[in-house]
Amino acid sequence: MGGDTDKLFKRLDELLDRLELIMPADKAREQDWSFQAYRWIDRHLQGIPDYHQVDPRELLHIERQAGLLTTNTRQFLQGHAANNALLWGARGTGKSSIIKAQLHEFKDQGLCLVEVNKQQSENLFDIIGTLSLDQRKYIIYMDDLSFEGDDESYKALKATLEGSLQAQPANVLIYATSNRRHLMPESMQDNLDSSMVDGQLHPSDAIEEKISLSDRFGLWLSFHPFTQRQYLDVVELALQRFDLAMDKEVSTQAIRFATQRGSRSGRIANQFATYWYGQTLDK
Repeated sequence: MGGDTDKLFKRLDELLDRLELIMPADKAREQDWSFQAYRWIDRHLQGIPDYHQVDPRELLHIERQAGLLTTNTRQFLQGHAANNALLWGARGTGKSSIIKAQLHEFKDQGLCLVEVNKQQSENLFDIIGTLSLDQRKYIIYMDDLSFEGDDESYKALKATLEGSLQAQPANVLIYATSNRRHLMPESMQDNLDSSMVDGQLHPSDAIEEKISLSDRFGLWLSFHPFTQRQYLDVVELALQRFDLAMDKEVSTQAIRFATQRGSRSGRIANQFATYWYGQTLDK
C-alpha cells in the first residue's frame, strides 16, 4: 500500500510540473518583478532588497577584465550579440566583484542580477523560462562554480549554454566564476589516456568532456594572484574607507597578514583593512 501511495504522489508531482510549464502567464503574475537583484529559491525568484553593491572604480589592477565584461554587458543591454562569460582564476582576485559591479554600472538601464548556486543548475531551463516572461535584461550569476568527476549536474548547464532545442532567450546571459579553468577536476590519468593517431595527439574522452563545458562560454576572463605592489595598492584604497592612511608600519603589517594566509588578493587586502581598523579602535 505504501509503495502505491508513493507512486501516486510522484505522479502528481510530475503533473504539477507539467502544469507549470503550460501556464506561464499565471507564473508571471505570481512573480514580484519589482527588484533588481534576486536569488532562485524553491522554484521562484526571491527579491534581494539590500544587495551587495560594488563600485567599479574600486576594482584595482583588474581593469582589463572589467573593461571586457562591461563591453559585453553593454552589447547585451543594447540588444546586440553578447557572450556568456566564465571568469576563472585565483581566489579572492575580484571575479565575483566584477560581476556585481555590472549591476551598479547598468541598473539605471534595466539590468537585473539573479544568483543561482551550483545545486540549482539542474533548474536552469525553468529559471530561464521564468526570466523570459519579463521584458528586462537578466544576468544569471553563478559563483564559485565547479563540478566533481562524478557530478552529473554539469550536463544541465552544458545543455543550457548550447546544445538544447530550447534557445537561450535574448534577455538572459550567464556569468559564472570558478577557480578551475574547465570547471571540473583534471587528473594525470586523463592525459595518459590520450593517444597518438597518424602523428596527431587525440585528447582522451575525459579531457574532451571537461573542456566541452567551459568551451560553451564565449568569453573567458582569467585572474591571477596580485604582486606585492598590487596588493598594497588595494590595501591603501581599502584603508581610505576607514579614513586611515598608509605608512611603513601599516605596509609591513599588511604584508605579514597576507603571508600568514598564503595569498595576496583583493579579498585579503580588504580583510586586513577591516582588521587594522579594529586595531585602531582598541588604542
